[in-house]
Amino acid sequence: DAPEEVDLSAATAGVAQQDSDGSLDGAADGGTFDGDVSGTWSVDTDTGDFDYESATGTFAGFRIAEELAGIGSTTAVGRTGNVSGTMEIDGETVTAASFEVDLTTITTDDSRRDDKVQDALDTSSFPTASFTITEPIELGSAASTGDPVSVSAIGELTINGVTTKVEFPLDAQVVDGTVVVVGSLDIAFSDYGVEVPSSPIVLSVDDN
Repeated sequence: DAPEEVDLSAATAGVAQQDSDGSLDGAADGGTFDGDVSGTWSVDTDTGDFDYESATGTFAGFRIAEELAGIGSTTAVGRTGNVSGTMEIDGETVTAASFEVDLTTITTDDSRRDDKVQDALDTSSFPTASFTITEPIELGSAASTGDPVSVSAIGELTINGVTTKVEFPLDAQVVDGTVVVVGSLDIAFSDYGVEVPSSPIVLSVDDN
């Protein structure tokens, strides 16, 4: 069985809780969160846990539908917790954001699939993927009240050394001074020069 897809409610459950004196681990200034989200926010790799089966912390990855001989329809999932980046917020507007993922550390449920993933992404030549916004993101008043926010992040996604413009749908929520963000985007392998991996047991693989 494949791990569950990303979900805002599940992600917020993995955020560190407010301690007894009101200070918050995820506050941008390292102190008490007062509802003002302005400032520089960095990717938090300490809150929650990351493993293939149950990721409650920061991670990035992929989901691909495939048909396997003797098994049938499955979803191949690969994930890594090696994500870095920062986000700048001015008032209720994200003015800059850039994130990077170490693709060489992606793992799946099978080491044989891991090797195919690394070959397909040519991680020996292009070990990282990145996403950088190219337009500001308006969050609205809910950004500082703790209510969920749904936005689109327009930017440049780079995989396998190829950069394309994408519009990334995201859900976000401030929880205990941490900005929790989740999202997923359908992309075509061909747009990034990635060849669909093949194997005798794999009858077919979606091209996205």
